[in-house]
Amino acid sequence: MQSTKHSRRLLCAISLLSLMIATVGLARAPQGAAPDPAADLAAWVKASYTKYEYRVPMRDGVKLFTAVYIPKDATTYRTYPIMMLRTPYGIGPYGVDDYPGKLGPSELFTRSKYIFAYQDVRGQMMSEGEFVNMRPINPAKKGTDTDESSDSNDTVAWLLKNIPFHNGKVGIWGISYPGFYAAAAMIDANPAIRAISPQAPIADWFIGDDFHHNGVVWLPHLFNFISGFDVPRPTPTTVRARAGVEHGTADGYEFFQGIEPLSLADEKYLKHHVAYWDEFLQHPDYDAFWKAASLTQHVKDIRPAVLTVGGWFDAEDLYGALHIFEAADKNNPEGSIRLVMGPWPHGGWAGGDGERLGDVRFNSKTGVFFREHIEFPFFEHYLKEHGEMNLPHAYVFETGTNAWREYDSWPPPNVTKKSLYLGAAHKLSFDAPHQSAEAFDEYTSDPAKPVPYYDKPNIDMAREYMDADQRNQGRRPDVEVYQTEPLGADVTLAGPIKASLQVSTTGTDADWVLKLIDVYPGTMPDDNPRPGTRAGGNAVPMGGYEQLVRGEVMRGRYRNSFEKPEPFEPGKMAKVEYVLPDINHTFRTGHRIMVQIQSSWFPLADLNPQTYVNIYTAKASDFHKAQMRVYHSPNAASRVEVWVLPTESAPNPAQ
Repeated sequence: MQSTKHSRRLLCAISLLSLMIATVGLARAPQGAAPDPAADLAAWVKASYTKYEYRVPMRDGVKLFTAVYIPKDATTYRTYPIMMLRTPYGIGPYGVDDYPGKLGPSELFTRSKYIFAYQDVRGQMMSEGEFVNMRPINPAKKGTDTDESSDSNDTVAWLLKNIPFHNGKVGIWGISYPGFYAAAAMIDANPAIRAISPQAPIADWFIGDDFHHNGVVWLPHLFNFISGFDVPRPTPTTVRARAGVEHGTADGYEFFQGIEPLSLADEKYLKHHVAYWDEFLQHPDYDAFWKAASLTQHVKDIRPAVLTVGGWFDAEDLYGALHIFEAADKNNPEGSIRLVMGPWPHGGWAGGDGERLGDVRFNSKTGVFFREHIEFPFFEHYLKEHGEMNLPHAYVFETGTNAWREYDSWPPPNVTKKSLYLGAAHKLSFDAPHQSAEAFDEYTSDPAKPVPYYDKPNIDMAREYMDADQRNQGRRPDVEVYQTEPLGADVTLAGPIKASLQVSTTGTDADWVLKLIDVYPGTMPDDNPRPGTRAGGNAVPMGGYEQLVRGEVMRGRYRNSFEKPEPFEPGKMAKVEYVLPDINHTFRTGHRIMVQIQSSWFPLADLNPQTYVNIYTAKASDFHKAQMRVYHSPNAASRVEVWVLPTESAPNPAQ
């Protein structure tokens, strides 16, 4: 009898355990097969949520397709906040019986449980209406006028009214283009929207995000993205048509030389089937078309808590992250506005460890840290009232030392503005030049043989270029190189960088590229090979490595105004000033600080013909060599303005 009771209890326990395992999707993998965490999570999502699909009406009658996932244990007594994402890329899988592999920004959100709402933006995939790239905010909306702010608000209002078991609080997030929609949702936000995280948001497509940098076309990124993304969608569909382009080569340097001048792209590949490419080329200057779409001008009177996220090595939308935060912080001094910047490429914080980019290691799982200790606690606090909100105003990763830093403001309040001067014999120093005679360095810029931006063949924009080795570029005769002596102490630069160059050209237009570089000592501990690997796990020896810390280009015709370009007078010295995106980097003791100056960066930046013509309609005959000069005398000092954090002993790189 005792044995029977024991057997029954054992069977009940086994049955209960089996049920629990099945419920949470942790069933054992088949014998001999490795467990699949992604499959386990996907099974758990389907077991734990019920999916619904709706067509949500906007104030003008257009209906936007929206998928909503509600926890199965939600009741009148167990309510959840709503997490919403709006995207132009599609919210598939479509159909109430098909579920995604995870929900929310990370697995932490999936398992913590929220009501998740995903929406196809106006004119994309299954939503009605007309899609407009970077649809401008209309601050004077009346009646049935719409923009991305109103579409967000209308969606939230509908969800609150029609979706059961919510707690009345809404959070919004998005990366890249969805980051733009998240940032737009901050404006005139519904009071129920308590927390928003624009991550790598697009802010301005002419000045610094994605497709232009200071008026220069980011060629592979624009061409490869638009040729696939901007395919017409006549009617709602669950399948995105991606035409794209057959490049015929993996070598972007070769391919993009074949579509310079830019007018050849339509002739050879696009055939006027990509409307935005044609629209883009009709606006070579910073005119009303670009200004209307710029988002930062509208970021004010923000009510929700905001967590803006960006990557120091984001090749696409570094500008947007920094400038959306700057505008929100400046215009809302009493608001809960925070910035997070990590050592990531575009979206690199959303998945993966974030331990390295290319050859450069960061010595910690920065992506995991962000997801567990920053992003998740932020939304949990504001939407579920879990935990204290002890995040600093600015939580930024310091490259070089590979450490997270907390600041009460960004840039930090105790930085000092200094200048690194380009000098004779290609020296770089915090001391201004002393020689009295006119001094300059000169190189020939040839559009037929532009300086490559990256050493490895790549047809897409290589995200690794953002911290890649610059030794090969610095050895070219069309690149001027200036560097300090080995540093006697650490030097930390925190904040924006400003190039202030005194230059001339024998042409009538020119591009100017400035790169700030960390030069490693000649030998490093990880230069000693070990069987099967290297110390630290690097793929290459790091001794002598010239790591790009920040680089940016300026189209010279815009040196005085993006709205009113003007030519150079051949041979006449002119000042070219522009701001590079912020950094937070320590140049370690024994390292050198280097600056490289050049006039092409191909194919990352489209070619300047070095003749003052409309570059978008230029002919092959408009492209010419030119002699470039960089001046560095007391009366014409070229320099790089930086913000320096104090140290115990202020080092002078010239010593």
